[in-house]
Amino acid sequence: MDLSYTAQEQEFRAEVRSFLATELDPKLADKVRLGKHLTKADFETWHASLNSHGWLAGNWPKQYGGAGWTPVERHIFEEETTLAYAPRIVPFGLAMLGPVLQAFSSAEQCAHYLPRILSGEDWWCQGYSEPGAGSDLAAVKTSAVRDGDHYVVNGQKTWTTLGQHANWIFCLVRTNTEVKAQEGISFLLIDMETPGVTVRPIVLLDGGAEVNEVFFDNVRVPVGNLVGEQDKGWTYAKYLLTHERTNIAGVGFSNAALANVKRIASAEVAGGRPLIENPHFAARLAQVEIDLMAMATTNSRTLAKAAAGQAPGAQSSMLKVKGTLIRQEITDLTRRAVGPYAAPFLPEALDDGYNGEPVGPDYATAASEQYFNNRKLSIFGGSNEVQRTIISKTILEL
Repeated sequence: MDLSYTAQEQEFRAEVRSFLATELDPKLADKVRLGKHLTKADFETWHASLNSHGWLAGNWPKQYGGAGWTPVERHIFEEETTLAYAPRIVPFGLAMLGPVLQAFSSAEQCAHYLPRILSGEDWWCQGYSEPGAGSDLAAVKTSAVRDGDHYVVNGQKTWTTLGQHANWIFCLVRTNTEVKAQEGISFLLIDMETPGVTVRPIVLLDGGAEVNEVFFDNVRVPVGNLVGEQDKGWTYAKYLLTHERTNIAGVGFSNAALANVKRIASAEVAGGRPLIENPHFAARLAQVEIDLMAMATTNSRTLAKAAAGQAPGAQSSMLKVKGTLIRQEITDLTRRAVGPYAAPFLPEALDDGYNGEPVGPDYATAASEQYFNNRKLSIFGGSNEVQRTIISKTILEL
């Protein structure tokens, strides 16, 4: 298998770099580089810039307003944007819901929702996990009972990322309790401004509140907001999760973070020499770089299969597990590289308008916050323990 880039792909990489050089605001890139908290307006500004260029939905076909990129081109775009410290593209509408609608929904739903995702008129969040249904997603209990032309929804979702910004949520709901768990779930689109919807923030270990609880109290949802067939939502959920878990591998994010920790370790001094020359630190840095290179090769194989029309299957679980462990190790190395400057934990220093006295160099401010925040990587999107079970059953046939 040839894992090298073609001349056409190299030309595309040059085009992406040229776009970033002219369109990415240096102030916004600095916020990303320094781990500052991005506002909703920051994301919307970057989304609008990409959309005006036709690059916001690289994974969508051109018929729906997407870029129609190949899997390799999407990888190149992610790699270059992360290395340039562009904000990530918020995935819920673009990378998750969009492909589900295109594969399983009606033409009317596609015509209505897809343009609104691109324009930013609708900001979507994901309503999958519940207090008793996280890794065991088939245990969802949020119910949707048919009442004429509406479903009446009752229940609770949790860990809803960026739900505080969203005006729509796509949900897995229980529509049939008389069949086995996976067969009684439906995929429903819910306007979060509907009476009975309540959003409550969850403060995390890093002091932020990027995730939320969402409560549904007799929320009436039009039947026309059902995606596909009733009780077939598990099929659509698995399709979506395959996209999510492959993206969680985050090869581009890890490359950018590794380059950053190398710069920090070159600037920091230990025992009169740059930290990067310390044998113990250098060994850990080398090991994570080797792991990242190996994962990138596996990711390239997965991209090659996707380009040939093959679904990634359990390989997405492999990428999810290894990718999250690598990102956690890099944030740990970053925290260790800044030494005592990582001890002061000042999440408010990462907000716009903070005028407090800086503690240490600017690259040290976010070290602890990012370390704490990235503890979640091995849990969300399906815990790593569950992914290992999938790998053992599907690949190893144990």
